[in-house]
Amino acid sequence: MSALKRSRVNAAFACRCRRVEVATTVLRHVGELTTNDPSVGDHSPMGRIFDAAMVVDDERVLWVGPDAQAPAADEALELHGAAVIPGFVDSHTHLVFAGERSDEFEARMAGRRYDGGGITRTVHATRAASTAVLESSTRARVAELFASGVTTVEIKSGYDLTLEGEARLLEVAGAFSDEVTFLGAHVLPPEYANRRDDYVALVCDAMLERCAPLARWADVFCEEGAFSVDESFAILGAASEAGLGLRVHGNQLGHSGGVALAVELDAASVDHCAFLSDDDVNQLAASNTVATLLPGAEFSTRAPYPDAARLVREGVTVALATDCNPGTSYLTNMGVVIALAVREMGLSCDEALLAATWGGARALRRDDVGHLGVGARADYLVLSAPRAAHLAYRVGTPLVAQTNRARRGARAGTP
Repeated sequence: MSALKRSRVNAAFACRCRRVEVATTVLRHVGELTTNDPSVGDHSPMGRIFDAAMVVDDERVLWVGPDAQAPAADEALELHGAAVIPGFVDSHTHLVFAGERSDEFEARMAGRRYDGGGITRTVHATRAASTAVLESSTRARVAELFASGVTTVEIKSGYDLTLEGEARLLEVAGAFSDEVTFLGAHVLPPEYANRRDDYVALVCDAMLERCAPLARWADVFCEEGAFSVDESFAILGAASEAGLGLRVHGNQLGHSGGVALAVELDAASVDHCAFLSDDDVNQLAASNTVATLLPGAEFSTRAPYPDAARLVREGVTVALATDCNPGTSYLTNMGVVIALAVREMGLSCDEALLAATWGGARALRRDDVGHLGVGARADYLVLSAPRAAHLAYRVGTPLVAQTNRARRGARAGTP
């Protein structure tokens, strides 16, 4: 081998070796670093450090502290006083669907009664759509969430309601997230209108057997007009036996019993929580079940907003999520969710940010995301603002200047 060729081979080998080494980056002159780790910084729940620095590699947070004490790293990123926060954790979405229902939104905003068929309309459109169309549209919605700062997202099925159709939706969702939820118990499909027991049996047996290997979670819409407490109990019990974690849509339209059911079954989260009794609040406060609030749904339906401030005051763990869906919350911007929670639900700017990050992580029973403590995934956002409060203060403004999502291995989509 010639000296020149040997030199090129050695250079190529050295380049490959450098690529497998873990590079570190130090973020310098962070004006306001929110870690959500109360053991650092100001020791508040926000774990806030001013004039801060943070060292990360491509997977984890390695160090946080004052900029003047920042250790050396392979690379430095100068932030000139910008704020840094954990990536948002959106723990409730319905991203895999076809069609749209803007006419229903117009009817609600005009105060008119509408009869658009609701979820059933989306079921018909989704059943008719090709897998390629569903993959493309889901990818676009995930990209919108990513642009708004979401670094971890949960995705539900629930818009086909047939055995193979629900499996297809879960497979599409699984290309974009590990946090995939089986929602075969969304509503009663039209072909089972007079056979409720048969559909519940299908969900509990053959549908779960087919779908459980494709999901991490199971959910049920426990409301009048959807599934009763007894039906929901049977479905969630079967899901638990199949090895799935539990989630509940509950107390959105009234006092449905969904909150008590979620607490009884140790569900990770009960979502909506618009109608809560004193007993519901007390049960949530004494449990491991997170109350996930979805202000986009109240905005889109002109429904009363939950009293999030009361829940926080009583010691309930609260999460905020987009509830992105075509009928009642076609929303892919977590900044808007935070602003609504501050303006309409009584949360402070910090409480809303905590709910959209750490609260979402707790709703997914994750301790590696939703914060920037040492050892956490290096999922962080650089804002084009000096303080995180600008997320609510400048509602709707695209303030996420940079999104960093830790390496998770090969995946078809992001996040």
